[in-house]
Amino acid sequence: MRLIIGMSGASGVIYGVRLLQALREQPGVETHLVATDAARLNISLETDLGFDEVKALADHCHSNKDISANIASGSFRTDGMIVAPCSIRALSAIAHCHSASLLSRAADVTLKECRRLVLVPRETPLHAGHCEIMLKAARNGAVLVPPMPAHYIRPQSVDELVDHHVGRILDLFGIDAQLVKRWKARQG
Repeated sequence: MRLIIGMSGASGVIYGVRLLQALREQPGVETHLVATDAARLNISLETDLGFDEVKALADHCHSNKDISANIASGSFRTDGMIVAPCSIRALSAIAHCHSASLLSRAADVTLKECRRLVLVPRETPLHAGHCEIMLKAARNGAVLVPPMPAHYIRPQSVDELVDHHVGRILDLFGIDAQLVKRWKARQG
């Protein structure tokens, strides 16, 4: 399996980092990372990691300016792409097929090749324009998976919430990274 992980400039870079960490543990999964400049900045602001440490979690890392990278071509076969976090700016570029960066180009290629594109928008609150571009992206074939806490898991930490959400994202690709506390109906 080959997945592209995009990280854009919204808060919540931990979702992209945890995806890369979880996928690193999955045998037979090859990852391609593309991160915007704002994502690189947020990694230093929101985590104790440097970009080089995050980059090392991926099998391949591409410059967001490199439109000639293999992930920009439909002939380069992947199983899909996840953009986590997905800023409103990146979401807008993807929804409107504006391929000025590698991240938005790879996302556009993912959609045109009928592959799964999962977007993790982290903005809140949302105004009507944000909702409209989310709808447009969904109509183009993207799956929107905003990080919503699953309180039924009775989380004891933020890490548990992040892991659960990352596990649910990976579920969309048929990958069980053992991060999800599965729903169990109450007895009696």
